[in-house]
Amino acid sequence: MPVLTARALLLDMDGTLVNSDVVVERIWRRWAGAHGLDGDEVMKVVHGRQGYASMAVLLPDRPVHLNHADNARMLAEETADLDGVVPVPGAPEFLASLRGVPHALVTSADVPLSTARMTAAGLPLPDVRVTAESVGASKPDPEGFLKGAAELGIAPADCVVFEDSGAGIAAGRAAGMRVVGVGPRAAAHGPDVVVRDLRGVRVAADGSGVRIHVA
Repeated sequence: MPVLTARALLLDMDGTLVNSDVVVERIWRRWAGAHGLDGDEVMKVVHGRQGYASMAVLLPDRPVHLNHADNARMLAEETADLDGVVPVPGAPEFLASLRGVPHALVTSADVPLSTARMTAAGLPLPDVRVTAESVGASKPDPEGFLKGAAELGIAPADCVVFEDSGAGIAAGRAAGMRVVGVGPRAAAHGPDVVVRDLRGVRVAADGSGVRIHVA
């Protein structure tokens, strides 16, 4: 069983703590159809990024203001559509084990969406949250993770990221952090270790920091 040591944990939301795939599929495949794009190819891009950043990859010649307008509309749709949003297996127990451990939510969702999805999944929101409103650049830019570490007062090298997507894993690595990949999407993107879900993680705090046991 690999063991990572850290002083703080930085947690992605969608795909890591919350399984919202059915909603993401519904909304993004509808968007793909409206723009004449292949839905399967679109789904390879959208996980982990803010919507406008995904659109910039998928439609590189499209005016930026149209991407931001679509992004705002789709965030509202996602916030209202919570059918099928559930916790990733082991997420409730994992978050409960972090009481007293420095940790932050670092998500590409905005405040309304992250609050709605965590609530729908029955999960507590961490006290420290870095959301879409907090950053100027979407994952895979490391800004969000660096801000999370700064808000916790912990050096990036002493943080461990939990992520499911290629964009998120790249962001964690660019921030100089180790990454635990969660779920089937993660393995292809080179995290330090991979777990099927959060039932494979045990966190133990002591006077010197946190020990993360990964099965």
